[in-house]
Amino acid sequence: MFRIGRPYLLDLVLPSLLFLLCGVFAISCAQPLYLCIPFAWILMPPVIDVLLYRPGKLFWLLLICLPLSTELNITPQLGLDFPDEPLLIILTGLVLFRWIHQPKWVPYDLVKHPLFLVLVIYLCWLLLTVLYSTEMVLSAKYLLAKIWYVFPFVVLPQLLLAEKKDLSRSAICLLIPMAAVVLQSLGRHAMYGFSFASVQKTLAPFFRNHVNYSAMLVCLLPVGWCVWKLTDAADERRKWLLYGLLLGLVGLFFAYSRGAWVALLAGLAVVPVVRSKRMVFVVVIAVTAVVASSAWLITDDRYLQFAPDHDRTIFHTDFGDHMRATVELKDVSTAERFYRWIAGFRMLAEKPVTGFGPNSFYLHYRPYTVSSFETWVSDNPEHSTVHNYFILLALEQGLIGLILFCILYFGMLFRLQNLYHRLQDPFYRTIALTVAVILVMIGVINSMSDMIETDKIGSLFWLCLGMVIWLEMKSRQERELLAAEGEYGMMNKEC
Repeated sequence: MFRIGRPYLLDLVLPSLLFLLCGVFAISCAQPLYLCIPFAWILMPPVIDVLLYRPGKLFWLLLICLPLSTELNITPQLGLDFPDEPLLIILTGLVLFRWIHQPKWVPYDLVKHPLFLVLVIYLCWLLLTVLYSTEMVLSAKYLLAKIWYVFPFVVLPQLLLAEKKDLSRSAICLLIPMAAVVLQSLGRHAMYGFSFASVQKTLAPFFRNHVNYSAMLVCLLPVGWCVWKLTDAADERRKWLLYGLLLGLVGLFFAYSRGAWVALLAGLAVVPVVRSKRMVFVVVIAVTAVVASSAWLITDDRYLQFAPDHDRTIFHTDFGDHMRATVELKDVSTAERFYRWIAGFRMLAEKPVTGFGPNSFYLHYRPYTVSSFETWVSDNPEHSTVHNYFILLALEQGLIGLILFCILYFGMLFRLQNLYHRLQDPFYRTIALTVAVILVMIGVINSMSDMIETDKIGSLFWLCLGMVIWLEMKSRQERELLAAEGEYGMMNKEC
């Protein structure tokens, strides 16, 4: 005699009844959305399974989406980067839920790591600046966004990148979509004759402008080089990786971004610095130069000597004219940077401890500007910020916020140099060098912009922090393995 078992009842009969009831409600209420309920009922178990037990699939999907994401405005006041930001929120919720439910799920190496502790202190200080913010709602949104960028990229690599192939997979997930974006951009750009004025038209919907595009492209070039170098010479795929690198360089050239070109040169220059253990010396020289030059400009208002001619600071459609105007300090973007940097320093002087609060620069900088530096684009219709991330941190989060971030940033660079010389496996040494190059590039880019708050460069920055901690874990495992082999050798010798 045939019997209907409990699994059969749950898997077939209940969804059918639910679909029937929802259909009745949908017809009677004239609301078709009720029909989504039974599908959600069916899909929920596999979705929960993926979220709780296979988060790697979402993580790699997130990496694929980073170069392809677009800005989506839900309301005039509310927008998000789609689809990567919803994925970040889901992954953050997953990490927090699992961490609370299973405290040992997160490796102890992460929790006790000095850079992770600095990050926690920085987030605590960020919370304090939110409480003292002049724009508390905007600052609270900033803090939430910071949290859902930090958790997936800092915590999840420690859990998901168990083997070398996982790291290679992550790199490919970033490189292939970016290569597709470059190809379509070059194809569209060719229709305009690769003119400087038309480059912006070729990047929608993936990038807001050529600065964001070139910044991510230049930061992914070291990733492509790393994969190429670590691929066996006999592997047929190695030549395609080389073609991809050449494609990236061509795309970077036709992006016409001065900042990205400087970042590429800085990235190349840091390789011998890391290999010769001169990172501390270079950082000290660079920081000293910046502080000394800033102090010299501020003293006796010397910066006023560099005020631009309002009518001669223009945007050039020819790239040669654009470069000449940059050298002569007559380019409008350079002049506008000076205009906002001065405002930023004057804001910092008023609130040096807690700053004006995260996300508050645009609403408060006008009274602090100097009219002699004003340009014809100073009305700032894009609502952009100070165009220097370090100044932005100081004026919005105070000097303490800037110092904590610098400790985190330079601490990452110093540890990467140390890891490069401490790690034994050439694979991990190459990864350490690659991450150091990317971090230097990000630092150079953010000295002329503020892209760590964007989804693409911000994601790469926090992923670099996750990789530093991951490499430290691999270094510890290497030391333990060498110690065990040493003990085993001693025992054999005694026998």
